[in-house]
Formats: sequence, structure tokens, C-alpha cells
Amino acid sequence: MHKLTIRQQQVLDQIQKYLNNSGFPPTIAELAQALQIRSANAIRDHLRALERKGVIKLTAGASRGIRLCLQTENTSITLPIIGQLAVGTPILATKHIEGYQQIGHALFTPQPDYLLRIHGMSMCKSNILDGDLLVVHKTSVAQPGQIVVTQTNKKIIVGRFKQTLDMTHLFTENDDPLLDAELVVEGIGIGVIRNNLI
Repeated sequence: MHKLTIRQQQVLDQIQKYLNNSGFPPTIAELAQALQIRSANAIRDHLRALERKGVIKLTAGASRGIRLCLQTENTSITLPIIGQLAVGTPILATKHIEGYQQIGHALFTPQPDYLLRIHGMSMCKSNILDGDLLVVHKTSVAQPGQIVVTQTNKKIIVGRFKQTLDMTHLFTENDDPLLDAELVVEGIGIGVIRNNLI
């Protein structure tokens, strides 16, 4: 198989993610929306390039006519590593991506969407240390006790989600409240890749 460009890998990963979540491939419009690409023709060009490289097979005239050619249990996926973030912008904006990391397809459940580089030791009691990569599943829903990624008007926060009858809270591991308000959850932490393993 020929080496993929960064954008081709992103398109391939999105196809894989869609298949995992829904059981069928995405349409061109769904790919364009997920990848924030305005041009359907640009998506078509990436799909044709992936087909030339032997990664996918396209069925002409079918709205969901994408088939992966390398679908195996040992398939790796490539996730973006999100570094320093500009508040008020989408977490997965290109300017936040510091690189990419391949991981085993079946290592984490639910399907991971990105890796967030941790700065500081506020989550050390959960064994999430400075420099580690938090494996994040993008979702706006969290359950009490889960580690969540949320964005305020000042910074991106990683903390443990707790809920009482009248209030939603976000705590660090030393039980300092970070936020007592309606949270906008960006994702949940589903695993950690240790700094010294990458």
C-alpha cells in the first residue's frame, strides 16, 4: 500500500469511524461535514486517491459506495494529537494538531477520536500525568465519575464529572472544584497513553 497524506489518512479514519458507529459507510456529504470540508469535489478527489492506493473500493453511482479493502481485526487507526489549544475554537481545528499517533483499532471502547496532551499534574491520582496523551471519545454526554474534556471561556479543562441533585460539578483529583455550572462536554477520557511509551 502507498503512503497516505495526512488528509487522506483523516478521510480514511473518518470512514472507519462511521463504519464502526453505524455499520455502513458514510456519504460524501457526511464525510464533508465531519471533516469540515466545504467542497464535495475535494472529498471525491480524496476518495479516488485512496482507491488508487488500494485502501478503499468505490462503487459508482451508490451514495454509500465505499468499501474498505484492509478491514482486519489488527487494523491500526491514526489519531490526531491535540496540543496547546486556543479557547473558543473547535478542539479538532488543524492549528491545534501537533502530530499523529497510530494505535490498535480494538484497544479502546468506544471508538477514540483524538489524543489530548495533558499539561500539569491535576489528574495524577487517576494516573494521568504531565505529558501523557488522554485518549478521547468525542461526545457531549458524560456520566458521573467519568473523566471529561470541557471548554470554558478561559481554558480547556480535564476533570472528573460529578453531579448532585441541583448542580453539575467538575473536579480535579485533589477534589478542588474547577467549575460549578452547566458544562459543555467536548469528550470523555477512555484511556491514557503514557508519555514514556511514545
